[in-house]
Amino acid sequence: MQIGYARISTDTQTHDAQIAALKAAGCEKIFIETASGAKKDRPVLNEALAYLRPHADDKLVVYKLDRVARSLPHLIEIMDRLNQDNIEFQSLSEAIDTKTPGGRLLFHVMGAISAFERDLIIERTQAGLRAAKAKGRVGGRPKKMTDDKINAARELLANGTAVRDAAAAVGVSVPTLYRWLPGKERSSLSA
Repeated sequence: MQIGYARISTDTQTHDAQIAALKAAGCEKIFIETASGAKKDRPVLNEALAYLRPHADDKLVVYKLDRVARSLPHLIEIMDRLNQDNIEFQSLSEAIDTKTPGGRLLFHVMGAISAFERDLIIERTQAGLRAAKAKGRVGGRPKKMTDDKINAARELLANGTAVRDAAAAVGVSVPTLYRWLPGKERSSLSA
């Protein structure tokens, strides 16, 4: 079964040309959406993808690649999903059809590009973390508790201040204060 997907960006545009082309290509059902190309959430596209049956000779047909995906990574994500479910894909304007050897080649090249891109991101992230560590910086949020705050909290607690009040006085939550106190000190306190 060939399933069409047509998208326009604004209400002032029309789906007519896309719908005519999708019908001419033999689409039995066409999902129509009005949403910006940059918009991440596309409920009608998700509905169309959910409608396609895995391993049932279904094919997603679009008028043009930019109608279905907002970016190359998004297109690759969609193509990966279709590939996993053994669902074919066709873009009429770019003459891409995964039923043909050339279309399958493009499909695999895009998958390889996606894997390469993911590997580069991981490599850059790890290199950045190593460089930061070499400079003495560690990732994550700055610590709420400083040595001065710990000492002030200890002094307050030693003078009989309730844990809740001591935590508020140094500007942290009770669980944060407990995390920074050694086990013996923690066990002798009451909230």
